[in-house]
Amino acid sequence: MVEIAICLAIIGIALVAIIGVLPLGINVQRDNREETLIDQDASVLMENIRNGARGLDDLTNYVYAITNFQTLYNPNPNPTVLIGYTNGPAGFLINGENIIGLLSTPEYTDLNFNPTNNLFSGGYSNYVVAYVRSLSGSAVEKPPQDNDIIRSDSFSYKLICQNVPEAVNTPPNWQAQSYNAGAEVLFNGISWRAIIGGTPLLPPQSGDDPTNNSGRWVQDSYIQQLTANLRELRLTFLWPLLPNGGTGQGRQTFRTAVAGQIIQIVTNGQSLYFFQPQSFTNAP
Repeated sequence: MVEIAICLAIIGIALVAIIGVLPLGINVQRDNREETLIDQDASVLMENIRNGARGLDDLTNYVYAITNFQTLYNPNPNPTVLIGYTNGPAGFLINGENIIGLLSTPEYTDLNFNPTNNLFSGGYSNYVVAYVRSLSGSAVEKPPQDNDIIRSDSFSYKLICQNVPEAVNTPPNWQAQSYNAGAEVLFNGISWRAIIGGTPLLPPQSGDDPTNNSGRWVQDSYIQQLTANLRELRLTFLWPLLPNGGTGQGRQTFRTAVAGQIIQIVTNGQSLYFFQPQSFTNAP
């Protein structure tokens, strides 16, 4: 009897330890599964956005809402305006072209909604957020599944899309001072290089004193060409999406540089944007 009691005590201690570790193992398995789904979805979304895909209509089964927190600078900031796009018969997210076009919205656009690299002359600041049901995962959650309970319980996440100008080392703003030959300055948003030193040099393109300014500056278009044809795409995933609209502890950001032109297309009064990795634009 004593031996049996000792054995039962040992088994009980082992079971307590196993039961204590079991929830930790389940949580690790769940976290690994969610991270795998995010990695797979990020690869699909990143490649299609950077290539300006327009025929990915299957996205309408997964992207069910997109919002743009848009702030107008003209040049003083006005209150932020929330613009929302939804799926469904009366929504705007009715095809893959509209979805990719909204997700590619540049962070900065001018007053005519054209992509720009800054808001010095006024424009709009855009902050695009999408709500997505995972493209990967269990087949039972995927179309043609039309059970609202199963669809609402499927793994979903919040996606922040940022199409930002590539950070380059811009020269300092021009000042009324002496410059040596080869010095670079920024004046009226354009990069200039001094080819002849002098004290002081007038601003580039200034015709007030030709003897002091003529032939002293040459426009350096390298930075303009670089910023016009190179952008950074950032996709930030926050998961899981909770019933109250919040998100869990999952956070991951994917970044890539996209070389090429970005074009604007207006559909039903809404500006859509698409990367063109095979074509480039000449900056003024």
